[in-house]
Amino acid sequence: MNYLPTDLLQTFVAVADYGGFTQAGDALGRSQPAISLQIRRLEELVGTTLLVRNNKALAPTPEGLILLQYARDILALNKEAMIKLSQPELAGCLRLGIPNEFASSLPEVLGKFSQAHPNVTLEVTCDLSSNLVERYRSKELDLVFALHTSLRTISPEEGWMEDLVWATSIHHTCHTRHPVPLIVAPRGCVYRHRIIEALDSMSIPWRIVYTCASFSGIRAGVLAGLGVTVLGKSIVPEGLRVVESSDYLPALPGVQMRLLYNREQTSPAVAGFVQFISRTAPVTGDGLSLDGLRAG
Repeated sequence: MNYLPTDLLQTFVAVADYGGFTQAGDALGRSQPAISLQIRRLEELVGTTLLVRNNKALAPTPEGLILLQYARDILALNKEAMIKLSQPELAGCLRLGIPNEFASSLPEVLGKFSQAHPNVTLEVTCDLSSNLVERYRSKELDLVFALHTSLRTISPEEGWMEDLVWATSIHHTCHTRHPVPLIVAPRGCVYRHRIIEALDSMSIPWRIVYTCASFSGIRAGVLAGLGVTVLGKSIVPEGLRVVESSDYLPALPGVQMRLLYNREQTSPAVAGFVQFISRTAPVTGDGLSLDGLRAG
């Protein structure tokens, strides 16, 4: 055999992501012996060991890491091909609203959607979630990604959960100051609400030293050492570091990133975009992950 079956690659990726045969089997709906047999078959095909046990968990060997990247690329292309060939050609205009934090990470995902559906015109607006929701309600936007504080279980078509973390500059220790200096967005921001709620619940004194509606402005303030902020765990930018919850700062409950669109009167472009997101996003142990798209 001079090719790698996608079912074996899918199993290999699942074992690498979940760290074990049993966990991967649970995620894929297969037994542990079946997972083990597929990995053994894949190793026989490539002629090398792909996984080793490390600290009671399975980890890829150097050769396994090489194959893991190829496997992810192959599976992603396979999904894109299936979507492209199984759906009618989409056309129209999609007015999309995204929180400011998406501005630097969204283009890769939008680019893939545009390649799959070149006849769909994308019009993207970046703003605070609260402002985007208002524009959606006034029918200025067709689909909005908006932060929400609810913790109820939601489907991939509705959105995903995002962990929140404290972030400070790699060169400063603002989180140790009292009162805690905060860098936040204007009122109405879900992050701001979570920050103040968490600090007040622990009776930790705080003060707002810098307010800015743009993600780049908040990042600049943190980099300069003016204060700390809270971000989605998946989008902490270069130059900032995560501050683990400690005596200085409390743990933070997560938030939801919800997809708001009219499910009763969905246009083909909106329906196609939602399906593209839910079908191409890999599922990990923490839930739905949208790679570059996932943010807080």
